[in-house]
Amino acid sequence: MEKITSALRLGADYLIDLITRLANLATRLGELQKFVPFDITDLSLWLSRLVSAIFLGGQVIIHLLRGKVHRRNVLEQMSSVGPESLTIALVTAIFVGMVFTIQVAKEFINFGATNLVGGVLAVALTRELTPVLTAVILAGRVGSAFAAEIGTMKVTEQIDALIMLRTDPIDYLVIPRVLGCCLMLPLLTIISLAVGMFGGAFIATILYSIPADLFRDSIQSLLKPGDLVAAALKAVVFGSMIAVIGCSWGLTTTGGAKGVGQSTTTAVVTSLLAIFVANFFLSWIMFQGLGSKLFGG
Repeated sequence: MEKITSALRLGADYLIDLITRLANLATRLGELQKFVPFDITDLSLWLSRLVSAIFLGGQVIIHLLRGKVHRRNVLEQMSSVGPESLTIALVTAIFVGMVFTIQVAKEFINFGATNLVGGVLAVALTRELTPVLTAVILAGRVGSAFAAEIGTMKVTEQIDALIMLRTDPIDYLVIPRVLGCCLMLPLLTIISLAVGMFGGAFIATILYSIPADLFRDSIQSLLKPGDLVAAALKAVVFGSMIAVIGCSWGLTTTGGAKGVGQSTTTAVVTSLLAIFVANFFLSWIMFQGLGSKLFGG
């Protein structure tokens, strides 16, 4: 445990050095502003805040290893992330399942591959569509709320008040949100997956007269337990990124109400970008790279 903590602290030191170098780079980039058609200052600020978010993620890991968790706050955030996001996640999932079936079923029937419709739907939903779309919903609803709430606390000096009361904002504000997202997003993903497959089965049976037994057998033959594990792992990664980015952008908010609005918008955009980039690398590792045998790629 001590070795892990030392390694994390060393990584944090490197991140601090990187932030310093990035700040110096931002100063130098200002001199090049007249030569480029976009605002370099905004880009350098975004990069510095992104590095700060990575640094915050490292701090969260260190604090978790020390066992510093406010259980009551975690339960409150789990309630906010999970049940309050369930309806929109399920509505999205069922229509995604129905639309995907409409696009795929007819072509498979024409090729005489009716027995593959259910399996293809299940694999596509499990590996990619459900984890990503549920994370996108969470980024828009929860990530923006995190950035706005903590940003408001920052500009109204409530964060400074917590520090004066000897309360670490990371322990009190950030870690409960990270744990809430990491615990609830996999659950939302699995529930949405089931609802999405139900929507696909409904359309396949009603519009294309595919027997329900054939649809179910197709799912059982193509969907593997490793696919469900991969979906849950993706959800954990996406949830941690959404929470860390939202909290980090909130903690670095300046400029009053206008700054809160800008931080909220930028946090959502950054979270979406992070989700899509991370999804590529996770899919490559799980289904094409080192984890292909483990996850059934």
